Amino acid sequence: MAQSRKAESKLDIRPLAGALGAEIHGLDISQNLDGASVAALRQALLDHLVIFLPAQELTPQRQLAFAQHFGEPVKYPFVKGLEDCPEVMQILKTETDQVNFGGVWHSDTSYKDHPPMGTMLYAVELPPFGGDTMFANQYLAFEALSDGMKALLSDLKAINVSGKDRVQQTRSGMIQRAPVGQTPDELSACHPVVRTHPETGRKSLYVNIAHTTRFDGMTEEESAPLLNFLFQHQIQPEFTCRFRWSPGALAFWDNRAAMHYPINDYHGYRRAMNRVTLAGDRPF
Repeated sequence: MAQSRKAESKLDIRPLAGALGAEIHGLDISQNLDGASVAALRQALLDHLVIFLPAQELTPQRQLAFAQHFGEPVKYPFVKGLEDCPEVMQILKTETDQVNFGGVWHSDTSYKDHPPMGTMLYAVELPPFGGDTMFANQYLAFEALSDGMKALLSDLKAINVSGKDRVQQTRSGMIQRAPVGQTPDELSACHPVVRTHPETGRKSLYVNIAHTTRFDGMTEEESAPLLNFLFQHQIQPEFTCRFRWSPGALAFWDNRAAMHYPINDYHGYRRAMNRVTLAGDRPF
């Protein structure tokens, strides 16, 4: 930890909001990084939950090499990756598309038994305005609950599915362009409603409107009142930050304690991003 903190002090870290998010300047991640720099970036991620590195020049191969410092890249289950770099998936909204991929508050692929620890998104092509991404700190969302609500949630588990109608609509275009043949409504996983971060030990809410359908042992109707409360609670403004993309910016977020929401406000313009997702543990 001492080495990590020492290295971190050499990074130019600029927090974006009180809740989460920080920009890191002066680091060229297209080059090979030493162990101290990698450790410092990991600590910055744990401290801020999402870190942004502007003005990078990354090929898909260099983005993948950077990602491999932090974990094992895994493929998205429903959309093919790039032909020459299949662990990198291009997220594209064209000038004629009306919906954007993943355009709802969510935690990435929480319908998998081992959801990703983190995701990296790199700006390849941007609209002249719009297309920001919002993030929400789920440590804070849990900690702001009453003691009674924390106790109620502590033993609950929830069912997360890949085929919830609202998120299905946001990925239909991407699946049509690059299908892998897997039906996008066939995955399901049961996870704790309150999960413990495997590195920090902190507790966070782990439900999201895109994938969570009900509590384990309850019907959807029985679950809906409490889930709807949590869906609104966990995205309160004081838990969030908003990132305005610039060409060559890379965002790296901790999928275990942060949610995100790509804003769909740039109709008529093209936006292309390259994504790498890193393998994670089973939530506990």
